[in-house]
Amino acid sequence: MPAFNILAVRFSSLGDLVLTTPLFRAIKQAHPKARITLLTRAEYVPLFGHNPRLGRVIGWDGLVPLRAITRELRPIRWSHRLDLHCSLRSHLVRRLVGGLWHGYPKRRLARAIQIRFKRDVYRDRRHVAERYFDAARELGVTPDDESPEVFVSMEAATAADRFLRERGIGDRTLIALVPGAAHATKRWPEHHWAGLIAALTAKGLAVIILGGAAEREQGERLAALAPGRGASAAGRFDLAGSAALLKRARCAVAGDTGLMHLATAVKTPVVTLLGPTVGAFGFLPYQARATVLERDLDCRPCSRMGGPVCPLRHHHCLEWITVDEVAEAVRRLPQ
Repeated sequence: MPAFNILAVRFSSLGDLVLTTPLFRAIKQAHPKARITLLTRAEYVPLFGHNPRLGRVIGWDGLVPLRAITRELRPIRWSHRLDLHCSLRSHLVRRLVGGLWHGYPKRRLARAIQIRFKRDVYRDRRHVAERYFDAARELGVTPDDESPEVFVSMEAATAADRFLRERGIGDRTLIALVPGAAHATKRWPEHHWAGLIAALTAKGLAVIILGGAAEREQGERLAALAPGRGASAAGRFDLAGSAALLKRARCAVAGDTGLMHLATAVKTPVVTLLGPTVGAFGFLPYQARATVLERDLDCRPCSRMGGPVCPLRHHHCLEWITVDEVAEAVRRLPQ
């Protein structure tokens, strides 16, 4: 019997991609000779290109027409085609590649009802990492109750170690802080981050600020609050480098973001600050050492993935999570 030749599609975002990795691991454990090809955005290729579960990672830069990529994929004899995005773009890939595809339940209606009417009608309480398995039901695989996984390259690990060494920061005392998020309502207020840095460094801990180019200025401001015990890598490292730095940290503090899931994938404990979204959506830290802090408010959830401003203009969901609570969660988090 020939080995399975599997095509999987998930373009974005970071957290969603990280959460596909338990499925790929389960497939390779059940079918060691299977070859899995992942089609994703080009920016994620360096992060997933070192995953031994994947035979090939194809990156799409958003500039080249998808038709050019699918023209190469269409003639290949795929045994299974997995749509792990179920978006308009992935449906275009399905049409252009052809063949039989399987997707997964996104539970859009239940989510919309909870956002609009604040009624939890979810019957499927599974995490999205487990819902992805529905796309691979013909492969007979089930979740193994392990966390997501990301494999850090030697180059990324070396660069992370050099960065920390040059700043005199040791990984035994290092706490990774992720103040940024794609949407403003998912961000814990900056004055709280400043207070947390003061609380952590007073206990002899060091902090490193992680994020993208958009968080570079904020990262420098926050790192300056902890001279000799703080550094900012925001905007200095790509995702692979951020994964390496997260792996060096004893724990991470983050909102409902991709870097939070990336921390779980390198086995770093996390304190997650949940604001406009809720656990029923299926994106809590998966099978990880984690503490989730949130406020039970009538206005939650207010959106699918956050937005530019709080609809009620108060942002209590995150403003009311205190520095003392987060610092205590860091202290209690299993190492």
